[in-house]
Amino acid sequence: MCCLDDPLFTPHFKKYWSKQLTQEIKVHGVSHQPPQFVVPKHACDCHTHIFGPHARFPLSKDRKYTPPEASIQELLSLHDPLGLERVVIVHPSPYGSDNSCTLDALKQLGQRARGVVVIDPMTTADEIQAMHQLGVRGVRINLETQGVADQQYASREISWVYEKIKDMGWHIQLFTKLKVLSDLESVFKQFDIEFVVDHFGLIDPALGLDQPHLHSLISMIRSGKIWVKLSAPHRISSDPDSQQVTQLARALIEANPNRMVWGSDWPHPGGKVGQVRNIDQPELFNPIDDGAALNRLFKWAEDKATAEKILVHNPERLYDF
Repeated sequence: MCCLDDPLFTPHFKKYWSKQLTQEIKVHGVSHQPPQFVVPKHACDCHTHIFGPHARFPLSKDRKYTPPEASIQELLSLHDPLGLERVVIVHPSPYGSDNSCTLDALKQLGQRARGVVVIDPMTTADEIQAMHQLGVRGVRINLETQGVADQQYASREISWVYEKIKDMGWHIQLFTKLKVLSDLESVFKQFDIEFVVDHFGLIDPALGLDQPHLHSLISMIRSGKIWVKLSAPHRISSDPDSQQVTQLARALIEANPNRMVWGSDWPHPGGKVGQVRNIDQPELFNPIDDGAALNRLFKWAEDKATAEKILVHNPERLYDF
C-alpha cells in the first residue's frame, strides 16, 4: 500500500489521498479503486478523450457513434485522486477533423496536457503551428473505427500526414489491427518519424505470443520505430487481469521498455462486441475501473523503475512535456 511520506509522492495530491484511502473515487457512476503503489510525480495518462458540451462542439454528421458528454472537470475528478498529473487528450472520431473540442481542452488544461489531433488534406501549416503552440504533438489515423484494413490506403494516409507534420517533431498515432501494422512494416521504414500504436495494436492475447504478425511488431518495437500504448485491455480481452493479457503486456515491455506508455482510454467509448451502432442514440461509455487499470500496469511492469519509466519518462520524451 502507499506511504504518504514517500519522496515520490507530491504534496499537491496528499489532500486527495488522505480522503481516497477511506473514501471511494466515483466518476460517471463508476467506482475506481485507489492505487496500490506510490504513483510517481508527473505520471501521465496518455490516452483520454473529452466530449462536449455538444451544444458548443457539434458532432460530425458522418460519425459512427454518438457519445455522451465527458467534461474536463470529470476527467480531473478522476486524475487528481489517482495522482495523475499529466494527460494526453486524443481527438475522438465523432468530431471528424474538427479539433475544436480537443484544442479547447488543451487551452484549459495548460502545461498539464498534450494533444493528438486528426487533420485532413486541407489543414494548413499555420493551423498546425497554432495547434503545436497549444500542446499538440501527434496526428491520429483511425483505421479501425472506419473499418479500413487496406495496406495501400493506410500507406497513402501516412504519406500525406507525414508531409504535413514532418518539420514539427510530431508522431503519427495509428488505431488499427495487428495484421495491418505488420503489413505496414516496410512503409514505416520509409518515413523519418515515430509511430505510436493504440490499445496494444488490438492484439488478441488468447492467440499467444507465437501468433501471426506479432513477431513483426515486436521487431519494430525493439528497433524503436514503434511505440505501444498499454491502454484499454478491455478492448482485447473480456478479462484484462488474465494471465494471457499479463503475458502479452510483459512481452511488449520486455521488447523495449523505452517505447511503452500507458493510457486509460477514459471515458471508455467504443461500445460492446456485437453491439449495433445507432447515431440517433447516445452510446453509453464502458464502465471501466481506471484505478484497477493503473494498478494492473504496476503488475505488468513488475518493478518501480519500469513503472516510472512508462508513466513518466517515456511520456516526457514522446509528448515533449
